[in-house]
Amino acid sequence: MPADNDSHDPPGLVAATGAAPAFSPLYQQIKALILNGLQQGEWKPGEVIPSEFELAARYKVSQGTVRKAIDELAAGHLLVRRQGRGTFVATHAEQQVQYRFLRLHPDQGAADGEGPAQRDFVDCRRGRAPADVARALGLRTGDPVLQSRRLLRFGGVPTILEDLWLPGGPFKGLTAERLMDYHGPMYALFESEFGVRMVRADEKIRAVAPDAAQARLLQVPQATPLLSVERIAYTYNDVPMELRRGLYRTDTHHYRNQLN
Repeated sequence: MPADNDSHDPPGLVAATGAAPAFSPLYQQIKALILNGLQQGEWKPGEVIPSEFELAARYKVSQGTVRKAIDELAAGHLLVRRQGRGTFVATHAEQQVQYRFLRLHPDQGAADGEGPAQRDFVDCRRGRAPADVARALGLRTGDPVLQSRRLLRFGGVPTILEDLWLPGGPFKGLTAERLMDYHGPMYALFESEFGVRMVRADEKIRAVAPDAAQARLLQVPQATPLLSVERIAYTYNDVPMELRRGLYRTDTHHYRNQLN
């Protein structure tokens, strides 16, 4: 029989757990259970998950069903298959994952040829969420948030100016000093010290002109057209964890996205 034929698995088995509707394909129900394990921290970023055989025995389904669930999670960059070693929880500390959400590329040469961005935090403080920020992060107006502004330079040239908001609860204890002292990817810091992993993001893009302060920080005339990118980043189960509003210089860079 085909290894990935869901019809040979017990019908409704996973649905009885309440993890997913009974009409979901069985591999999607297994995917939801694995996602729940990731969200609950059963397997942490960088750790190996149980084998397909072990997961099949655990959930009482075929290995083919488990394989289809893992294939989708790997395609979504939540898991990483390593030949001969197993399947691991993806982490933003890995080189190939660090800049997955950064779509700005130099016009000449490869993006990694520039080296890592140099980051300067212009401001960082705790405050109360205004209505638009609260709405984006699924909070109530006035809930505590951490707000920061940072400038990213490539080759010494200020290229991206970002305003970021994080919900106060999950990032309790995160200080401006910790952000400024940490030299690795910010999302890796969120993983390792706060147990928050960003797994996907939604973006809205438009062209804008900077205000006087933004133009000064980016070292461009105020009439310069910039790319405005508003991103909401989510952790598991579509929980919003970060609002980021960035202004991108595109005189020597371009925004690149690969569509499948």
